[in-house]
Amino acid sequence: MLSNSSKYALKAVLYLTLHSDEKNKMMVKDISEKINVPKAYIAKLLQQLAKRKIISSAKGPKGGFYIDKANRNQPIIAIIEVIDGKRRIESCMLGLEDCNLHRPCPLHSLISPSRTKMIQLLESKTINDLAKDLELNKSFLPD
Repeated sequence: MLSNSSKYALKAVLYLTLHSDEKNKMMVKDISEKINVPKAYIAKLLQQLAKRKIISSAKGPKGGFYIDKANRNQPIIAIIEVIDGKRRIESCMLGLEDCNLHRPCPLHSLISPSRTKMIQLLESKTINDLAKDLELNKSFLPD
């Protein structure tokens, strides 16, 4: 349901949340190495997120990407929407354009309730919520 781009963006945002702030900005190459995503690929994703104020960035010799307090309060769904758009997460599992409540595909009634619940969770959970789970070792990201 999530594209590789959204997965990479989520990993990058969480890495930034744990390792950056207004005083400690990170360069793309450092993020790229730590999350194992090509530099040009993650740079493009981070620029999209910064443009929409999901993450912060600063130019210049002491510039880079970082997460501030306002960024921490962004819902997880915001990252996915910037990268993939909401349509991807709401799309038919069989890829049918006309699938909807009134004209459902064979999987619609099985998947729709779970998808709705997942979207609600992604709307209610923030970057900070996931970062806290990482800090408390309730979840993990590979080193």
